[in-house]
Amino acid sequence: MIRFLLRTWRVLPQWVHLLGARIVRPRFRVAVAAMVFDEDGCILLFKHTYRKFEWGIPAGSLEHRETPEDGVIREFREETGMEIEVERLLFAISAREDHHVSLIYLCKIVSGEFKPTLEIAEMKYFDPNDLPPMLFSEKDLIKKTCNELVKAKNELA
Repeated sequence: MIRFLLRTWRVLPQWVHLLGARIVRPRFRVAVAAMVFDEDGCILLFKHTYRKFEWGIPAGSLEHRETPEDGVIREFREETGMEIEVERLLFAISAREDHHVSLIYLCKIVSGEFKPTLEIAEMKYFDPNDLPPMLFSEKDLIKKTCNELVKAKNELA
């Protein structure tokens, strides 16, 4: 029976293959996030206007046909009016609680002044050991990032 189905599948046009794949495969959204640290090692967080846990990592959804690096730069600019530069990809994480993949970038602010938006009321640096109430998954990600950065710094020394 399976052989018959596979042979039948093979002769179907390409558009049927694509449609079938869209229907049966799980769909994932792609999110991009910026990890920005100051010279003291404090992490930049945004106070979101629409979240139950207001404070969180600067992040957003990747647009169709947009590179992840361009996406994180665009999201940051849209939410703050500021420009960032991507230094490197830190992690690619598939979320357990939702159907999305997050690409986490180490970034630095290169210009601009913060302007509150409809989404972001405030931005502030926090000591990674003294974070405000926020999603546990984001707290874990910050700790993981800090550990990786310390490890990389020690390897260079």
